[in-house]
Amino acid sequence: MSLEPKRLVVIGGGVAGLVGAVDCAKVGISVTVVDAQESFGGALAAAEVAGLRVDVGAESFATRGGSVAELIEQLGLTDRVVRPNRAGAWLHVAKPGQPQRSVPLPKAGLLGIPTNPLADDVRRVIGWKGALRAYLDRIRPPLTIGTEHNLGALVRKRMGAAVHDLLVAPVTSGVYSAVPDDLDVDRAAPGLNAALTRTGALSLAVAALRENAPAGAAVGGLDGGMTVLVDGLTAELERWGSTLITGVAVTAISRNPFDIDLDGPGVGVGDAGLPRMSERPAAAGASKAPWYVALTDGRVLEADLVLIATPEQPARNLLADVGPALRDLPAAGDDAGDPVLPAPIELVTIVLDEPALDAAPRGSGLLVAPGSTLHAKALTHATAKWAWLADRAKEQGEHRHVVRLSFGRQGEADATSALTDDELLSTALHDASAMLGVQLDPGSVRGFHRISWTGTQPTAARGQRERSTAIREAVAEVPDLAVTGAWLSGTGLASVVPDAHEAAARLRHQALQR
Repeated sequence: MSLEPKRLVVIGGGVAGLVGAVDCAKVGISVTVVDAQESFGGALAAAEVAGLRVDVGAESFATRGGSVAELIEQLGLTDRVVRPNRAGAWLHVAKPGQPQRSVPLPKAGLLGIPTNPLADDVRRVIGWKGALRAYLDRIRPPLTIGTEHNLGALVRKRMGAAVHDLLVAPVTSGVYSAVPDDLDVDRAAPGLNAALTRTGALSLAVAALRENAPAGAAVGGLDGGMTVLVDGLTAELERWGSTLITGVAVTAISRNPFDIDLDGPGVGVGDAGLPRMSERPAAAGASKAPWYVALTDGRVLEADLVLIATPEQPARNLLADVGPALRDLPAAGDDAGDPVLPAPIELVTIVLDEPALDAAPRGSGLLVAPGSTLHAKALTHATAKWAWLADRAKEQGEHRHVVRLSFGRQGEADATSALTDDELLSTALHDASAMLGVQLDPGSVRGFHRISWTGTQPTAARGQRERSTAIREAVAEVPDLAVTGAWLSGTGLASVVPDAHEAAARLRHQALQR
């Protein structure tokens, strides 16, 4: 038996890939992480805007399950965990032909579903007519068995269109980038069907779930931004002697080196000045590597194990090269009635000096009801939401603020990708002024940043669990190979992190069997 450590190549340096890499490095596996981008982190990204380092990707993590908190503790970052301002979010309604209005989002609810349809903060949004229709949920024949899977259909059937359109749809659009009809009740709101069976009414079921929910904020962040987590993971990999490669893509993986065209496009010998791993002297008694990983810089890495942790399309391309069984993996939209993939999201960050924002007129931010005359679907007043960022902003200027707007709503035409920076900034200032109730002067802008993100099927999407299971089962038939990432686990660190742990555990187990 060879005493040489097993070699793992991780393709993709987002959180999923980094977590899987750390899990394997800690047990003595020699790890190489390759990412096509110039920096690791994937959806956890930061940029410097007007002298402030700010998140331009995910800005928080869901606390459910505890997996992210456990990871943060293992990395020694627990003292960096922060909670958002509890002031709450607002809802902006701007229907064509109607006055624009912003109102506080009702607090007592779940995914926008209210526990008391007649509460003042609910009526302020949906009006008396909508509230009375929603209250019929309490007096109509009870649901004896809760078996609904379509969240949108359930809400409309029990509580009416107003609750669906003005409360639930804005929340699911902001949280999942998906319409309620595309979400599975059991995934979006675990336990809701069981509570429906016990209580017979949707509002009562939501009240029961909220009563049993653990205390504390549902999300957390990190002082300094979420890329602090990325820095912690990469530092851990460096501590274990792992090799980290950025700015280089993987073009192919194969068990047969003759399947890799070394003279093909992008796979020829590069000028990196580093030897291919296949050219390095093999240790005495080392077994032949079963995987060959071709990089765009000309290297071909040998590996005993491969973990694919890229976004969906690159992962599918690599898997298709492995064998016929992995060329036709199920995708969203394969079956009639499958949800539509989320629209690409453009995230705009604006740093500005505006005294009127000192009072945080809309709390931590706003969600925009579908059908709005505005282009943005949500706004985060980041310096009102995160105290650490507010402190750093004040060092730059007494009235300095950071606001983030997201554009790109499922089922609606792309409104921003063709805009120039000046045009997008003008659009963002117009929408932010309407939502915040403060006229923002272009002269107050100190910095602007835009970035586009590809939509990913949310964890709670109808059919996502079945598709993910089918893909995992197909990949499991291939020894020494695993796949992880948000396109399988669903979006959000609370889904991504445990999925990466499971993928790494599978590879570690197989490494012991070799």
